[in-house]
Amino acid sequence: MNSQTLGIIIGGIMPAILFGLSGTFIKSSTQAGIGIPLYLVIVGLGSVVTGGLFYLFHEADSSISLKSGIYSALVGITWAIGGSFIIIGLSKFQMPLSKLVPLYNMNTLIAVLLSLWLFAEWKTVSMPPLLLGSVFIVVGGILVSNA
Repeated sequence: MNSQTLGIIIGGIMPAILFGLSGTFIKSSTQAGIGIPLYLVIVGLGSVVTGGLFYLFHEADSSISLKSGIYSALVGITWAIGGSFIIIGLSKFQMPLSKLVPLYNMNTLIAVLLSLWLFAEWKTVSMPPLLLGSVFIVVGGILVSNA
């Protein structure tokens, strides 16, 4: 298997499966009865354990800088706030998970736009398929929100 295929499997397909599972765990935890603060603390503990295991068993570079640490903290902060909004949508507004997941996963459009701009990825990607895929994401989000 070539590195491109392996990169797609490890960096794309596996996270899609795991993030899909995490969405069902979010709904399950809200149905079982949990408040946002304790949910975030417990999820944080799960992340700490996972980080510790990767630190122990992963052979990659373990370096850090102040700048990379700040960006990493921002990942946690933005993820936690977004996750809190998902819980509010599920528990306070009784939104079906099957409607919310496709909508909040339109975050790919924001990541694509920011990557094109901030990292100048527009120089290395094929724009026509990227734009067509983005249109499909928007159309899918509209269809799902009206389901």
